[in-house]
Amino acid sequence: MQEAAEGWQQKLRARKRRKRNRILAGIGVGVLGIYIAVAIYFGFHFYEDTEIYGIDCSQQTADTVKTEVAKRLGDYRLEIRKRGGESEYLTAEQIKLAFVDDSSINRMLKAQKSFLWPAMILLKRSNAAAVAFSYDRDAAIQAFSELDCMNPLYVTAPEDAYVKTTDTGFEVEPEVMGTTLDAEKAEQALADALDAGQSVLSLEDAGCYVNPKRYSDDATLLEEAKKKSALAKAYITYDFGDRKEVVNAPLIADWIVTRADGEYVIDEVAVTDYVESLAAKYDTFGLTREFYTSLGTTVTLNGGDYGWCMDQDATVVALLNALADGYQGTMEPEYLYTAKSRDTNDIGDTYVEICISQQRMWCYQYGTCIVDTPVVTGNPNKGNATPSGGVWAIDAMKQNAILVGEGYQSPVDFWMPFNGDVGIHDMQTRAYFGGTIYLTNGSHGCVNTPYEQAQTIFNTVSVGTPVIVYE
Repeated sequence: MQEAAEGWQQKLRARKRRKRNRILAGIGVGVLGIYIAVAIYFGFHFYEDTEIYGIDCSQQTADTVKTEVAKRLGDYRLEIRKRGGESEYLTAEQIKLAFVDDSSINRMLKAQKSFLWPAMILLKRSNAAAVAFSYDRDAAIQAFSELDCMNPLYVTAPEDAYVKTTDTGFEVEPEVMGTTLDAEKAEQALADALDAGQSVLSLEDAGCYVNPKRYSDDATLLEEAKKKSALAKAYITYDFGDRKEVVNAPLIADWIVTRADGEYVIDEVAVTDYVESLAAKYDTFGLTREFYTSLGTTVTLNGGDYGWCMDQDATVVALLNALADGYQGTMEPEYLYTAKSRDTNDIGDTYVEICISQQRMWCYQYGTCIVDTPVVTGNPNKGNATPSGGVWAIDAMKQNAILVGEGYQSPVDFWMPFNGDVGIHDMQTRAYFGGTIYLTNGSHGCVNTPYEQAQTIFNTVSVGTPVIVYE
């Protein structure tokens, strides 16, 4: 009995194995059938996402595609995507696009390798080679050359990044990518796109643009900006009264040079030239002036010792030190000679004015005439004429002085020399002033003044006050 039972169990297990094998074989045959069916299907239909000249050929037969191509051929246009996001287009008419049924579509379908459809479906579809089409390459290039992207009037040239001067230093100005095309590359990209039946040509992706050679992340440029900024920290204002001169980064930039070792430094010669230009512009010592007189006339003054004169060497040293310290503030140049006013009119509004021909003298204080008096000047007939035609500065002020000259000693209460031994003083021994006295009984060169007027002037002026003398 036991042996019969074991035999029966073995037969049962064998029967189950045969049934499982039949099921697996059936599944295998089914899968194989599906595989073969799909392979056959894609032997006659294009894969999904297949495109020919902008026409979606997904799951279409060759004959259907040919019909659609023939129908839609005139609608084709190639989008030319430009840098910046704008696009231009070339039409089928412009490139003289024509369909030629040379079995290329059939060959393209066959080239799909339908028996590899599981893998092919997963692969990204590339545009099919449009050998079934013809176009006029010369016409296409001509039409392309007439687009705005190829017109010099509408394109921007690329610009390299560079070190730019700002009001406070230096910084790297970013590059300008521009929209200038490399004509040869662009034409080749156009031909490749048309040959491949593409509907879009990205000029950027195809590498058709002429790009800058230096970019804002260039280490050399960044280092240059950093080092130059360190030399241009100063912001100096030179005060010339009603005028100002500013030394800041834009100006300092012109003074920065590169040494043989590659380091950036301030060019002392350039700084010296700058100081010389300031002196030429603002120095007035002994220079020609136009002066509006109390008589209502304008005279030209050519001489004298009044005015501003820079000490250029000392000013250069002071400026170089200020630049090295990064000084920010107001400075004055160093001077050899100074005047009372630093404005354009350096005579200012407090001065003494003498007219030889009128034998008259005025004293102005803050623009108000406080003295208008007749005087007696030097006798020109004896070679003692009072120097005129210029502006001088009062050199000294003394009370109770004794003026000594050849053949005379004259005690005076108020003595204000302005040109060597020539000065303004009272003369109490004179009873009359003005008129033509100076031609017969004039002074030895000084300006003889009534006592009270001499006293007023003495109490008004100071050393350095300008004295204008004219005929």
